[in-house]
Amino acid sequence: MELPAWLWALWALLLCAASCGNTAPTETQPPVMNLSVSVENLCTVIWTWNPPEGASPNCSLWYFSHFGNKQDKKIAPETHRSKEVPLNEKICLQVGSQCSANESDNPSPLEEKCISPPEGDPESAVTELQCIWHNLSYMKCTWLPGRTTSPDTNYTLYYWHSSLEKILQCENIYREGPRSSCSFTLTKLKNSTVDLYSVQVMVKDDAGKIRPSFSIVPLTSVQPDPPRIKSLSLQNGVLYVLGKNPQNFGRTCLSYQVEVNNSQTGAHFILSDEKLMCDNSEVEGNLEGTICFRVPGVPPDTLNTVRMRVKTNTFCYEDNQFWSNWSTVMTIGNKTNATFYTTMLLIIPIIVAGAITVLLLYLKRLKIIIFPPIPDPGKIFKEMFGDQNDDTLHWKKYDIYEKQTKEETDSVVLIENLKRTSQ
Repeated sequence: MELPAWLWALWALLLCAASCGNTAPTETQPPVMNLSVSVENLCTVIWTWNPPEGASPNCSLWYFSHFGNKQDKKIAPETHRSKEVPLNEKICLQVGSQCSANESDNPSPLEEKCISPPEGDPESAVTELQCIWHNLSYMKCTWLPGRTTSPDTNYTLYYWHSSLEKILQCENIYREGPRSSCSFTLTKLKNSTVDLYSVQVMVKDDAGKIRPSFSIVPLTSVQPDPPRIKSLSLQNGVLYVLGKNPQNFGRTCLSYQVEVNNSQTGAHFILSDEKLMCDNSEVEGNLEGTICFRVPGVPPDTLNTVRMRVKTNTFCYEDNQFWSNWSTVMTIGNKTNATFYTTMLLIIPIIVAGAITVLLLYLKRLKIIIFPPIPDPGKIFKEMFGDQNDDTLHWKKYDIYEKQTKEETDSVVLIENLKRTSQ
């Protein structure tokens, strides 16, 4: 049985409606209009654009954007996008329109807008710009001069964060050797409705001859002030170290290190094991606001020096790279008698002086003892066989004496004979 023609037509109409209703617009949307870029504060870059002209009325516009090398992709219905970025290099944003929030959909032809780095020789900009947040109270920034900049250049530092209404200038710039430094107040107010996530910093010279240098400092790490050791005690070979946390920090947000040095044995060790912390039952008094470490194996009959330092941990902050400075050193144990050292300091120079005097007086004798003379073979032979020259001289002297005696005798005899003849 054949169906009526009107029934066939109705069936075809229903199929067309179903297929057409499930098909989304597939045509490419036109590009966005009037893409522009601007800078707010020090390092906040803002891109804005207008919806495309001639977009399909059935299309709910979304905008696909990303930075160079397709970084930080984003699909959103807003006609603007911002980013905190140091303006030391060229930054470009590409934007396109599409009809859905799916990244797989092809957007319109992308429009691009870039912001160039500041003018000036890149070699003149400051180097090693580093800012550290100290004890949740102030930030200290340091830097070195640029490679083509005179060391005596006068610098200016500007900073901004979300709780400030305008950009501020750091007032107390000073030198620390080759580095320049500047510090400014930076605190988090507990009742503030503004959350601080980063600080924007720019450094340039007063004359405007060098290229400005920018930095974004995230407030994810902080360097605490050093703790303070309140007391030391020795009980049965165990050293108990009681310290006070730096201001603005609780015990759960800090990690600790204790350094112990023995002045006589030379032993040196640093403890950072959380298991070595004391309990309230081990130490007398209230431990509120203090930290206690238990250091075993410390002999009571020696002098020990102790110091502590702390840093933030990952329970409260994302980064934990900055240790505080060491605390002031405290000592415990029996000190060596100072009189002994004083006596030794007086006696040792006297002994050394006496030894030098003896050496000078008996140097020749010591030299003979240490380096005895080498025997002369010729002298040995002379002693064995005698010296002919000496004997000859002896006999010559004897002959002369005999001759003189004989002559005197003959003269006497001659005189006596003459007397007798004359008589």
